[in-house]
Amino acid sequence: MTMTDPKPSVSADVMSLAGELGAERSRPGWSSFSLGINDEQRELRDWAHTFAADVIRPAASEWDEREETPWPVIQEAAKIGLYGLEASINLFIDPSGLLMPLVQEELFWGDAGIGMSLVGTGLASSAIFSNGTPEQWSQWLPRCYGTADDVQVAAFCSSEPGAGSDVSAIRTRATYDEKTDEWVLNGQKAWATNGGIADIHVVVATVDPSLGTKGQAAFVVPKSEVRGLEQGTKLKKHGLRASHTADVFLDNVRIPAENVLGGKEKLDARLAKAREPQDSAGRARNASMATFEMTRHIVGAQAIGIARAAYEFALDYAKGREQFGRPIIDNQGIAFKLADMAMEIDAARLLVWRAANMSSALMRGETPDYRHGEGSMAKLKAGEVAVKVTEEAIQILGGNGYTREYPVERMHRDAKIYTIFEGTSEIQRLVISRAISGMRIR
Repeated sequence: MTMTDPKPSVSADVMSLAGELGAERSRPGWSSFSLGINDEQRELRDWAHTFAADVIRPAASEWDEREETPWPVIQEAAKIGLYGLEASINLFIDPSGLLMPLVQEELFWGDAGIGMSLVGTGLASSAIFSNGTPEQWSQWLPRCYGTADDVQVAAFCSSEPGAGSDVSAIRTRATYDEKTDEWVLNGQKAWATNGGIADIHVVVATVDPSLGTKGQAAFVVPKSEVRGLEQGTKLKKHGLRASHTADVFLDNVRIPAENVLGGKEKLDARLAKAREPQDSAGRARNASMATFEMTRHIVGAQAIGIARAAYEFALDYAKGREQFGRPIIDNQGIAFKLADMAMEIDAARLLVWRAANMSSALMRGETPDYRHGEGSMAKLKAGEVAVKVTEEAIQILGGNGYTREYPVERMHRDAKIYTIFEGTSEIQRLVISRAISGMRIR
């Protein structure tokens, strides 16, 4: 072809084929991937954001300083329907899986300590939902939250002084008493959100120590109906100070046999299978890990809320703060920090949304197929982004950022726990590396 030849035209046959394919792929099913949210999701997200802006943020500093559960805020959330069993079901029942992380990001954008007081009950209710029977759902889930007039919280008790990330080291024992048809629980739980101030405690205990994690089960312990469950030391924490965290002691606590989640018959069958020789499948889910699997991406959404709040504050500050006669954002050293902060937050959110969408398998009665550790990826990335972004926010504010006059100092303290609880960053990397390699990496 010479320089004077006309530009070749696309044949009519090719254009026709492209049109046919375009029409075919415009049908429902082809266009299922979307990063947008629907009108209902947007409405509920904005509703949570308004509550966070108008109720949570104005109270954040006070309750952080008091280091107490913000009962008035919880009660206000219950009155408008943002806290309670119905609210939890409404957020969970979403075929996309996005509604829960969308709302939790907004609550933690308001304040992480108060946010944890609002959502901490979700760990216990998730444990009941993931391990319990429909009858147990009906019996215990409403009691986790109480009513708008009588608000309650619940506690999930898994960790122990010698068993944090290593759930196989749980020493709390549950022994079955055939004479009374009761379970007898003895042990100490540590770092329990709402521990001791809750009525409903979901306690993970070892039934058969010889089976490791396969010999564990979860039990519902209503404090108001038993003797021997006592709150230990209330922890004074680095962050999330508006959320109650304490040790829980169980001294010969007796509960009915039916309080084991899933039922005793199912537990006996699972233990018998685990005792069989050459039983290498290990498909029975551990009670702690089954709960964490359902909540890792949600925890990631919480971390994103903290990071976003710090980023937005730092951005506004950099636009308004002048040094040497111009806003500090005019300097690349500041502008590039903010660009990286925005990028990392969005990247973390995409991982969280992917894992959240995968979790929608629960709506179909299936187990999410996190074959490459996608839930752990989401939690790992979001937690580390929250720590980095809040630290950079302090740096941008300079000396002001280091004082309690500005909220980024509190946000930085709140963010750190997201590289520790519900599986440290190191444990998440272990989960991911095992998933991608298929090897038992230690």
